[in-house]
Amino acid sequence: MDDRQRIEPARVADERTSLSGFLQYQRETLAWKCTGLTAGQLRERAVPPSALSLLGLVRHMAQAERSWFQNAVNGEAAPPHWPGLNPGHYAEFDVDFADPEESFRVWEEECRRSRATIGAAESLDTVVEWRDETLTLRYIITHMIEEYARHNGHADLLRERIDGATGE
Repeated sequence: MDDRQRIEPARVADERTSLSGFLQYQRETLAWKCTGLTAGQLRERAVPPSALSLLGLVRHMAQAERSWFQNAVNGEAAPPHWPGLNPGHYAEFDVDFADPEESFRVWEEECRRSRATIGAAESLDTVVEWRDETLTLRYIITHMIEEYARHNGHADLLRERIDGATGE
């Protein structure tokens, strides 16, 4: 793995550019952790007893992008890409028969839509009401940076167990 696919966030920028840059960098980090692996390796639950896989993380982040930006910010009622059988079941982590190409395509499309949502917002102070909470766009972007960073830590461990590749 090399980090040439990732673009460092600007060191001097306004708040929207800075937050958007860090969010994009975290997205690129997840993609980087998945680079060069087979479908089987992407599906591999490499850190037992955890059921996490790199492909499951990609699918989970597609769901998070959709939930936070399309549903919360844009007020859509977009259903999950991979609906669970039971409430609280995260079907995006069920990857035994998942198609990596389709999963990455969905994630990339959700990221594209999220970038457009951020770019179209009048302000980071834009307020939304979602799930009985009042949130700003600034909070949502910051939350997504945290969500990616946490899962990228998981991706670090998974990738190292799969093929020994390491890197920030």
